[in-house]
Formats: sequence, structure tokens, C-alpha cells
Amino acid sequence: MLSAFLSAFRTPDLRKKLLFTVGIIAVYRVGATLPSPGVSYGNVQKCLDTLQGQSTGVLNLLDLFSGGALLQLSVFALGIMPYITASIILQLLTVVIPRLEQLRKEGQAGQAKITQYTRYLTLGLGILQSSAFVALARSGQLFQNRCDQFPIIPEGTGIPDWLTLSILVMTMTAGTGMVMWLGELITDRGVGNGMSVLIFTSIAARLPSEGWKIKTNEGWGKFVLVLVLVLLVITAVCFIEQAQRRIPVQYAKRMIGRRMYGGTSTYIPLKVNQAGVIPVIFASSLLYLPQLALQFFDQTNPGKTQAWIQNNIVQADSPLHIVIYFLLIIFFTYFYVSITFNPTEVADNMKKYGGFVPGIRPGKPTAEYLDFILSRITLPGALYLGIVAILPNFFFIWLNSQQFQNFPFGGTAVLIMVGVGLETVKQIESQLMQRNYEGFLR
Repeated sequence: MLSAFLSAFRTPDLRKKLLFTVGIIAVYRVGATLPSPGVSYGNVQKCLDTLQGQSTGVLNLLDLFSGGALLQLSVFALGIMPYITASIILQLLTVVIPRLEQLRKEGQAGQAKITQYTRYLTLGLGILQSSAFVALARSGQLFQNRCDQFPIIPEGTGIPDWLTLSILVMTMTAGTGMVMWLGELITDRGVGNGMSVLIFTSIAARLPSEGWKIKTNEGWGKFVLVLVLVLLVITAVCFIEQAQRRIPVQYAKRMIGRRMYGGTSTYIPLKVNQAGVIPVIFASSLLYLPQLALQFFDQTNPGKTQAWIQNNIVQADSPLHIVIYFLLIIFFTYFYVSITFNPTEVADNMKKYGGFVPGIRPGKPTAEYLDFILSRITLPGALYLGIVAILPNFFFIWLNSQQFQNFPFGGTAVLIMVGVGLETVKQIESQLMQRNYEGFLR
């Protein structure tokens, strides 16, 4: 592997891409720590010290994806989440709106149009989310009313409040556009998918502090044991993420003019984890709704229903919470795979170009065969996603503390980091193989 890295840096164009990617990541991390205008940086740090890593409710996942920038209300506080949300929304709308489905089938020109719509929707979501987070910070609910003595957005500065809040919203929205642009720069001129690399960077930035927090609170014994468990989980995730079912496809020979075309053999790769990390994000967002609803009730005198929801659905170490989370992930895995992979469309494209699965008739029988294989392979993928996603919940129980709600060593974080890492390494390896160098995986 070291020789592969040396070979990558010896290649001038590949070295430029790697250094360019590192430079963009550095710019992103600077923006993630740069406070927005009107925000008291000192009070933010005091509030973070007061919380001492305790739960921040519905903002856990967003703060993890932003690398801790959200709770600091920095310039890049929203991170890449508005773009992810916009991409998911447009992907779901493609199934519903015929115009978007037609654009998707038009190839590169249609995809460019969908990308433009995604950018516009990202900025719109950025305005909405930044306004919501600024309102939460102003009311004190960003830190669950535990930092009333340290106002995040101080008043009485001589500047009208509406102007301060407007500038803050515009700054965070502009930061979202900047993050989107940086991600596209990495995709065009760097290595890997830019948006995925930025998410990877945000999550990786949390690892040292969270790991040291475990060592400080639990001692070296549990810290070393956590590292061993994390390595085992990463190994299992790497194995499953690489697993796929290859369906052989044979193309018939055709005479066009004086030339013979076709006659080749290929395969359709169906991954065990065909849905990626999207079902986990959907399930997490849906489980956050009850906790968000509790914010509108009286916190000082909770009723029986409110207390039951808090103890059984909101609490991450509750058995009911874990079961509901697991079942939601399985449901959303089947749902997302069903809307992203259309067996009928794949079978029609194969028939159009003279392809067929050996032993299966083209057309409807091929679509039924693909649907049967997909339904069987989705079950282990859904179970795998559910098991990996609920691992942090068991870490909460084992560590016997609510100070690790942003635990980055399991669940969504591991799935994203391993997936992005494998994809980036594959891209570097393919470029090395083009230049007759040995790759990372031998």
C-alpha cells in the first residue's frame, strides 16, 4: 500500500488532484470553525463546555455531518445536509413527476438540468434551515435552554436585531452554496465524489475528540475495547459493502453493414447494500419527529403521555426505540430499492440492445427474474443496515452514559466513512492501473 501511495504521488497529474483535494478540505474545515457575524464565539464555547457532549435532541445527526460546526453556528454550519436533502427529494420526485423522469432518461443533458434544479432547491432549503437554527439559537432551544446565561446571539450591540438575524441567515445560506461549490470542485478536479468526501471529512473530524472523551470518562480499558470493536465493525462493513450478486448477461451477435457487433458477455452487479445509507437517514429523521413534538409541550410539568414518549421512544437506549428504529430501516430499505431500481426498465433496455440472461426469456420473464433476485438480496442488506445502525444504541447502554449521543464510531458514521473511503480508493487505484502501477488491493 505504501508503494501505491508513492506511485500516486510520483504521477504529476494524480499528485495535483490529491493535493487539490487536500487543499479544498482544508478550506472547508476553516469555514467550519469560522464563526458567523453576530454570534458570540466565547458564549458558544461556554455552552458546549456546559453540555459536555450531552444530547442535543434533533440536531445530533446534523451536527455529526457538519463536523461540529452546526452547534457553533459557523459559516459552514449547515454543511452538506441541505444538498443531501435536495438530492433525495429530487430522486423521489423523479418517480412521481414524468418531466423529471424524462430528463433522467435524456443522458448527460438531462442530468445537468436535474443538477441545476438540485442547486436551486439546496439554496431554498438552506434559507429555511438557517432560519430555523437561528431561531432556535435565539430562543435558547439550540442547547435545550441550558445556556440561558450565555446568549448565543447577544442583544444590545447597537445593530437592529432584524438586521443581525438577516445577515446571519444570509451568511449561513451563502456558506451552504460555498460548500456545494467546493464539493463540485473536488468532483471535477480532485479525487472522489466531492460531496461524499466533505461528509467523510466532517465525520472524521469528530473522531479524535469523541475517542478522547471516552478515554477520559471510562478509562483506558473501555477505550481500547471500543477501538477493537470499531475495527471489527469496520471490517464487517467493508466485507458487506463489497458483496454483490452478479447476474450474467449475454448479448447476441448482430450484423450491421459488414461488421459484426455483440456476442459479448457481461453482468449486472446487484449489491447486497443496494440502498446505501439513505434508509438509515430516513429512519433517523422519522424517529426525531416525536422528540421535536415534545418541544412544544410544557417541559417543567410533563404529562403521562409525554413522559412515556420521552422514556420509550425518544431515549436511544430504550428497547422500544431500538426495535422501532430497526423495523423502520428495513421498511425504508425495501422502499428505496423499489424506487431506485426498476427491473422492468432494465429488462426493456437489455431487450432493446439484444441482451438476455442465459436461461431466461427476454422481456417480462427477465423483469420477474430480476425482481425475484432483488427481493431476496435486499433482505440481508436491510438486516445488515439495521444491525450496524443500532450499534451506537448498545454503546450507550454499555457505556452507561448519555454523554455519547453523538457517538461517531457506529451506525451512519461508519457506513458513510467506509463507503466513501472504498469508493475513493477505487478511483485512485483505477488511475494507477491505467498507468501500469500496482493498486492498493492486490
